[in-house]
Amino acid sequence: MNTAYHLKYWLKNSSNPVATYSFRCLKYCLSKNIPLPLTPYFIIAPLFKGLSTITTGLLRQLWWTPLFKTKLATPPKHLYLYTGMPYISGPLTITIGERCRISGQTTFTGRYQNMNPQKAPINAELTIGNNVGISWQTTIAVGQKVTIGDNTRIAGRCFLAGYPGHPVNPFDRAQGKPDTQDQVGNIVLEENVWLGTSCTVLPGVTIGCNTIVGTGSIVTKSLPPNVIAAGNPARVIRELTLAELTQERDDNVTA
Repeated sequence: MNTAYHLKYWLKNSSNPVATYSFRCLKYCLSKNIPLPLTPYFIIAPLFKGLSTITTGLLRQLWWTPLFKTKLATPPKHLYLYTGMPYISGPLTITIGERCRISGQTTFTGRYQNMNPQKAPINAELTIGNNVGISWQTTIAVGQKVTIGDNTRIAGRCFLAGYPGHPVNPFDRAQGKPDTQDQVGNIVLEENVWLGTSCTVLPGVTIGCNTIVGTGSIVTKSLPPNVIAAGNPARVIRELTLAELTQERDDNVTA
């Protein structure tokens, strides 16, 4: 293994003409494609896609979803998991409503409420309402309670930071001690909230119903309902108009 690594390093970095020529030849060979006729692959490609879709659906229905439901306080009847099962760690009680869509590349963690090793830990509580969407690589760290209201949308790579996991004091942090109680807080996302990609919500924050938080924002203080907010720290940019908040219906569509 070391010999192969050193050979690769020599080929890439040596000024020796042999190394330079060999590296160019190797790159050419690795990038060269076998001249296969593409006609059969126009038939194979949709078959492969269909087989992949069927396999993924079976795994979702027969494996990931039932496994995940065993971790929930009350398993919902309608739940859509995609790309696997969310990672769960720590003492955490999870309640999920109906018709939620959750990426398997998400993380749910719960903080130990009772730091006394002689006593049983008290579960943190994550409550997710109905028709909630949580996208990929989102982390929800529950300090005590995190509540997510109905119809909320959380885009990819968001972080609901109910607790930091480490203390402020550098000496305590170096010794692996846990965060302190004053660093922990509840997080509430009311109904119809939309968090853009890579948003961070800090402890003690409530985001009012219908509010939209722009991409990359860091929410350090509570936000009122019916606004668009963005920035670091997140600030209200404008209020949503009545037309934006009114449900419009197509006359040709019946309920």
